[in-house]
Amino acid sequence: MLNQKTINVIGAGLAGSEACYQLLKLGYNVNLYEMKPNKFSPAHKNVNFAELVCSNSLKSNDVTSACGLLKEELRKLDSLVISVADQVKVPAGSALAVDREKFSELITQKLKSYTNLNVINAEVTSLDLSMPTIVATGPLTSEGLVKSLQELFNQEYLYFFDAIAPIVSYDGIDFNSAFVADRYDKGTGDYINCPLNKEEYETFYNALITAESVQLKDFENSKVFEGCMPVEVLAKRGVDALRFGPLKPVGLTDPKTGRYPYACVQLRRETNNLDMFNMVGFQTNLTFKEQERVFKLIPALKNAEFLRYGVMHRNTFINAPTVLNKFFQVKTNPNIFVAGQLSGVEGYVESIAGGMVCALNMHKYLCGEPLIDFTNQTMIGALQNYIATAPAKHFQPMGSNMGLLANSGERIKDKKLKYKKLSDTALSKLNEIISENLK
Repeated sequence: MLNQKTINVIGAGLAGSEACYQLLKLGYNVNLYEMKPNKFSPAHKNVNFAELVCSNSLKSNDVTSACGLLKEELRKLDSLVISVADQVKVPAGSALAVDREKFSELITQKLKSYTNLNVINAEVTSLDLSMPTIVATGPLTSEGLVKSLQELFNQEYLYFFDAIAPIVSYDGIDFNSAFVADRYDKGTGDYINCPLNKEEYETFYNALITAESVQLKDFENSKVFEGCMPVEVLAKRGVDALRFGPLKPVGLTDPKTGRYPYACVQLRRETNNLDMFNMVGFQTNLTFKEQERVFKLIPALKNAEFLRYGVMHRNTFINAPTVLNKFFQVKTNPNIFVAGQLSGVEGYVESIAGGMVCALNMHKYLCGEPLIDFTNQTMIGALQNYIATAPAKHFQPMGSNMGLLANSGERIKDKKLKYKKLSDTALSKLNEIISENLK
């Protein structure tokens, strides 16, 4: 009877941590396999669980936005990870950004407080198919496990590259060339803005597009994920590409001129202390030396101290429609579930949702009960539907978006009203699902 009471969770990232919490609450003994601190991926450095390796932002908290709706759904389902994020949030306007160190630390402490958790610090290179298992090793799954999964699923692995933005010290910001404000004044002055005039922008732009990048041996431009595109790659699409992207000036009035700047770089807090700031949208694959040279051409950052340089890394995901059903369950091995970005969802909150779905449905599976379909009226269910039904031939990771939700057919021209109706419908439907399946 051991297999009915003990579940293996592989990977202690966002999805794995959420899955563990849900299973521990239900009384299962959980073997949590995490290769840190014995082995780190190229992007990880924190020994704690749920490490955020890219941005510290979990995107918008507005419930009428896709990611805001997804977070609210997870709150209703008692998500540990979102609860901790709410506890350790840092000012970021309408977004939910967190102190990443406190975030990981608190999640680790909470999970380790359960006596039915057994943490095993070891790399897993193959699965015990006789054990109920949630694979949540994320987009940086180790090479050994990748090969094993490739054989199990009998498919070529897919991948894309994404990148991390630099973090600079508050003390190195020149406030003679910067101002504090939120776009359209939506917030409490949470962003530091670094404006550039036309001449300054063109100097920066020309340096950026000619700067030296790190050469990745298997890099392909076609496999750069759009949501994490390096700033230098985006810049090469045209001289104004950045001004319509991460350097867009709209909604930011420079108090020195009373007008929008020609271009503007935004900095967002990494912690509640005024010490570390993330360069918003500045994911990069430039060499460290070139990051110093080029980014210091931004007037407010001429004396910048880089606390972390940007880096690029390869992310792995499976061809979900050929492998998984809509419950994130492996079709050929139903006691195996795949959670998080490895399954083909994209984003922090989406990974948390995947961990939630896998844990709740693992419980249902072991109890011999019907698995939970959150339906594509909810954002969680819409992600379920995507990974199971998207065209397999050109499958790519997908983040939450309002276009995934089922539409009632009612034509509403006003986007805000339309999204509010979709959001209201989603939360109402989720309440029904909780009442029917989780009480």
